[in-house]
Amino acid sequence: MNEIIEIQDVVKSYKLYDKPIDRLKEALSISHRTYHKEFKALNGISFKVEKGDALGILGKNGSGKSTLLKLITGVLSPSSGSIQVKGKISAILELGAGFNPEYSGKENVYLNGLMMGFSREEIDSKMNDIIEFADIGEFIEQPVKIYSSGMFARLAFAVSINVEPDILIVDEALAVGDVRFQTKCIDKMKELKSKGTTILFVSHATEQVKRFCNKAVWLKDGKVQASGESSEIADLYEDFMKYNTEHVVEQLNEEGDKPIGVSQDEELIRPEDPDLIAAITKVGLNKNNFKTFDELLVDIEYEVYSDSIEDLLLGVAIYTPDRKYIFGPNTHLEKIDIPNKFGRHRVRYIVPSLPLLGGTFCLDVGLFNNEGIVCMHYKENVVNFVIANKYFSEGLVYMNHRWEVSK
Repeated sequence: MNEIIEIQDVVKSYKLYDKPIDRLKEALSISHRTYHKEFKALNGISFKVEKGDALGILGKNGSGKSTLLKLITGVLSPSSGSIQVKGKISAILELGAGFNPEYSGKENVYLNGLMMGFSREEIDSKMNDIIEFADIGEFIEQPVKIYSSGMFARLAFAVSINVEPDILIVDEALAVGDVRFQTKCIDKMKELKSKGTTILFVSHATEQVKRFCNKAVWLKDGKVQASGESSEIADLYEDFMKYNTEHVVEQLNEEGDKPIGVSQDEELIRPEDPDLIAAITKVGLNKNNFKTFDELLVDIEYEVYSDSIEDLLLGVAIYTPDRKYIFGPNTHLEKIDIPNKFGRHRVRYIVPSLPLLGGTFCLDVGLFNNEGIVCMHYKENVVNFVIANKYFSEGLVYMNHRWEVSK
């Protein structure tokens, strides 16, 4: 294997005290009484990064992203677990971190270079490239305490990416830059990536992660919620942020076209409620984790308790988790006759090629008669499924199209 970073069962804990005096009380306690609560910023995370990967790290504020990066760079030590890093790291963790506010920009370049292990002669050889990339003009000779946040970002980024690191870590540094600066940074990062530099990229802009990174890790409450191909993980993370869905990639069903949850034949018993004349009893999918253009199979089992029901129809509707209606055919509109006599019956609803793009979707299933006017039985959000793809398009659905270039 070609791992450059290997993280195994890493935990990072902090002691939280209600009052500052409690820390002293705990230290002096003869009975070893504890006055703190333990907070685990990271709680047993494990993953590997291969040389040349561009790994996006996703997660809400407080999920453990910055703690993870500080552990990888050696700024912090884990409470337990192990971290193995091979190669020289260059990192932008906090804007202006490691800068002396009284020093000029140029003096801070020397300071940061020396901290990274470079000699003054080596820094001199890179100085012109750093100054040109930062593009802050005469401010390079001014104390950094008068810099704007954008100037800080320009200089910090210029130093970090012009020292030819084995591993480059970027934590939200692009968020403060203008469009031209972001473009310049991404171009330089692409150049480094093409030369084999491993890049860890933290951004709340999931589109940047999709387009730049080949892999991603989603952290939630100090744990790895999902990891894998960047676009798929970004889709799941976006879905969680919009709808609070919590699907873990490794746990999603991948059983081909085997129906899920459809019962075996059992003796049909009429319900005691005389008003219940039909009921949906089971709904199953061929799998839970789809890609765009996969086949969707929905197996529906229902029971009819009357001798027969005239004009019985079955409907299936696809919704987003916030109940935006996507599509809802039924057997009456499409002139499909379904069994309507006493007994247990099964119908399969088939979408040969799902046109939906990434996201979580849910199904409603209903039994009606009188052209859908009277509802016999209805199950809302009875099953859900996830669509996650490699990055190839944007939006909600994929529509057939073509481009014509006239000039």
